[in-house]
Amino acid sequence: MALTGLEIYKNLPKTNCGDCNFPTCMAFAMQLAAKRVSLDQCPHVSEEAKAKLDEASAPPMRLVRIGKSEHELKIGQETVLFRHQEKFYHPSLVAIKVREDVPENKLDQEIRDINNLKFTRVGEEIGVDLLALEHTSGEPESFAKVVKRVMDSSALPLILLSENPRAMQAALKVSAEDNPLLYAANQENWEEMADLAKEHRCPLVVKGQTLEDLADLTQKIKNRGTEDMVLDLDSGDLAEALGSFTKMRRLALEKNFRPLGYPTIVFTHEKSPFQEVAEATTYISKYGGIVVMEGKEKWQLLPLLTVRQNIYTDPQVPNTVEAKLYEIRSPGADSPVLVTTNFSLTYFTVEGEVESSKVPSFISVVDTEGLGVLNAYAGDKWSAEKVIKTLEKQKVKEKVNHNKIIIPGLVAVFRAEIEEESPWQAIIGPEEASRIPSFLRKEWKT
Repeated sequence: MALTGLEIYKNLPKTNCGDCNFPTCMAFAMQLAAKRVSLDQCPHVSEEAKAKLDEASAPPMRLVRIGKSEHELKIGQETVLFRHQEKFYHPSLVAIKVREDVPENKLDQEIRDINNLKFTRVGEEIGVDLLALEHTSGEPESFAKVVKRVMDSSALPLILLSENPRAMQAALKVSAEDNPLLYAANQENWEEMADLAKEHRCPLVVKGQTLEDLADLTQKIKNRGTEDMVLDLDSGDLAEALGSFTKMRRLALEKNFRPLGYPTIVFTHEKSPFQEVAEATTYISKYGGIVVMEGKEKWQLLPLLTVRQNIYTDPQVPNTVEAKLYEIRSPGADSPVLVTTNFSLTYFTVEGEVESSKVPSFISVVDTEGLGVLNAYAGDKWSAEKVIKTLEKQKVKEKVNHNKIIIPGLVAVFRAEIEEESPWQAIIGPEEASRIPSFLRKEWKT
């Protein structure tokens, strides 16, 4: 039975030392009761208290770590079914599958291509997280050799795909220190795979045909000494998998059903590269902890990673950039000044288009509390008066030898008031950011 914050507090040291990163023991107890932190975050709790509180206060979904040091990845420990209820904490991980039997020169090229699947979007680098290496030869030593070759070529953490305990044992001899994810324990091999995971302290995928199979296996494996697990419900049907993932999430979070309180892994099955991206996107939306796919083209990965980036933001915190004067391509005194909002997607879209125009420019960012152009205008978060004050605060007049600013075409209504209330001449810019390069190259004059 779940404990209240007060019941948990009675078993804590009550020192208010702050070592748990909360100001008081009561604050920490309340977070434990809400299952947003784990008990091991308090370094001073007694063994007796641990015995009483550990299971009851643990988050409903276990946090699982894959990889080591700066390459460590985390999945699980989610607390809500829907993003608007709070937020999702650990983004789904995207893995690309490669085969052991690929010729060495082709394998090396594949690994290089996967290493380069990185993009910068709205100021954040996004990319592939894991390599899933599939054992195909049947020879344990051959698998271990290829694992070592891949590790030497890539810093991405590994998923070792083999249900053969002998092959997994050979692979772990060269990779265990990097904490790979072991795939997979099933009804036939679970004892050997659980022992390997326990011996090498690596997370283990548990594979089952039904939710009942998974619940039964996770309990057996946990009792054998392995607790870091990831669940694979072996289903090739998208609709069925989506329904099952939702059931698992509800059972873990709402019913506190511990045997299914683990993150998930899912493999795409669609052969069409377009349909595979759509399938992977569905799993990222609900509720794939790790999505393993075959496609490795940039045009496939960018939209998928973009969806993930959008989902795994805090809906209660506006996505903003600092409201200041930005300099693009080392602008000079005769460079244009563009005005925009501090919503990060708006700013980085404008910045990208200005950069591609190759016209050195200033971008004056107005604090609109994280709202885009039209939303900020409709919500009275920016105005001609606010633009004027921002230009003064940023001392833009000291940077340029002209009195012209470019305002978004969507707020052309600002023009008259800006020109009446300040020395600035407001030029109506494009309504769409994609037209900025052409506008700057053809229409900008000091």
